[in-house]
Amino acid sequence: MSEIKIRHLTKRFEAEGHTLTALDDVNLTIGSGSIYGIIGMSGAGKSTLVRSINYLEKPTEGSVFIDDTDLAELSPKELRKKRANIGMIFQGFNLLEQKNVIDNVTLPLKIAGTSKKEAREKARALLRTVGLEDKERAYPSRLSGGQKQRVAIARALATDPQILLCDEATSALDPQTSKSILDLLKEINTRLGITIVVITHQMSVVTEICDRVAIVENGRIVEEGSVDEIFTSPKTDAARELISGKKDSFSPVDRFDTGNVVRIVFSENSAFEPVIANTILKFNTPINILKADTRNVNGQAKGEMLLGLPEDEDLRIAIMEYIKERGLSVTEVKDHA
Repeated sequence: MSEIKIRHLTKRFEAEGHTLTALDDVNLTIGSGSIYGIIGMSGAGKSTLVRSINYLEKPTEGSVFIDDTDLAELSPKELRKKRANIGMIFQGFNLLEQKNVIDNVTLPLKIAGTSKKEAREKARALLRTVGLEDKERAYPSRLSGGQKQRVAIARALATDPQILLCDEATSALDPQTSKSILDLLKEINTRLGITIVVITHQMSVVTEICDRVAIVENGRIVEEGSVDEIFTSPKTDAARELISGKKDSFSPVDRFDTGNVVRIVFSENSAFEPVIANTILKFNTPINILKADTRNVNGQAKGEMLLGLPEDEDLRIAIMEYIKERGLSVTEVKDHA
């Protein structure tokens, strides 16, 4: 298990006389043995951030520490040795098409100088771990997307890494296959204690697997905290947009025709009481349900609703207090376009 500390990390690229700042003063601590999510829309800088963790991208400024070792202070040989403790899986799998499954998995072991017999024994054990022990002689072209990613995970685990970086590892997969890969990553984290960093643009991935999450926008960390905190009470527009899924799911309403919108979040326990129905009966006033959704957040059912409340301010405040007393989170939505 390894802790990752990122301090004042900035990465700039020079292109055709222009300077592009991909990361701007990023500070994060990723706890040892945790599953940590880094989420943002395309172009936010999250992939540059994950490639900076293992120094595939060398920062322009700032530091990356793995277990208190500053990667900037390592010689090229020491850095290569440190990278052996950091596995990485990608959206595109990156398997060698001309090699079969077991040869793909043994490749990093061969590079490390492991004997052929030992490498194959270890590869077979890893294929059992990812549920592909019957596919060792198959070639990537004969595998499904989920099977290819399982091979990639087995290969990433071959050198016994303490950290596993997952760069959009499920975004090319269908929802059912994606869930099976996330379940496998959770199992690996539990069994081996590996620190896992998940890069994604999908909030559903974060709520399914991660302990904590950082939200990246325009190269900066705009919000960070536990997944439950951010899902329940998002503080930034970027977090609210990612939770609502506006960018990657169909939304039938672009703008609600009311100025008194609140977002409520209820847990599995609070869902047993018909809170909205009871609120309508208690206050004898209509409440519009503008949107409703339920998510799996760290194994718990978390529901959210957007409600249109009455114009009367005193009545609106009373309704909000009543809902809070029922144990639900209530936040006003200032901009609900």
